[in-house]
Amino acid sequence: MTQLNQISPEDVASGMTSGNITLIDIREADEYSREYIKDALNIPLSALTKGDIDLDVGKHVVFHCRSGNRTEVNCDQLATHVEGHASIMEGGLNAWKSANLPVVVDTSVPIELNRQVQITAGFLTLIGVVLGYLVHPVLFGISAFIGGGLMFSGLSGTCAMAGVLMRMPWNRKAFN
Repeated sequence: MTQLNQISPEDVASGMTSGNITLIDIREADEYSREYIKDALNIPLSALTKGDIDLDVGKHVVFHCRSGNRTEVNCDQLATHVEGHASIMEGGLNAWKSANLPVVVDTSVPIELNRQVQITAGFLTLIGVVLGYLVHPVLFGISAFIGGGLMFSGLSGTCAMAGVLMRMPWNRKAFN
């Protein structure tokens, strides 16, 4: 099995320029489509873990995500898909941007679904608390309902709120 070591964003950029590195972004398609590194391949972690994908590109393969955490946590899993030399990019896309390296940003694409769920759940919870104090205590139930839904989502691996948000007009193009 290939051992994955960390490599700096600057070294990745240099290797991509010289044609020695293939950069693979393991974020989901909705995360990738809004902001990505030019010429990076998007092969989501979910596709790698579900499928039998072997990356035989004949170059040094470097994996990255947004912060570097997802690649570090899944280092052993990622290594099973590469025959040759492979690494993970230290600090992910955030470190790449901190090093003032170029990214492609498409603001016409909605923010990733996970963030939309977080924003919506936070907003509804806050509304439930405010209405519970200002209008009637029974409205605290809104916050309890959202909390229960989040707990169910975590336990079941499904998210009804994400399903609803995917059908919203601003997400139709991205998810349908």
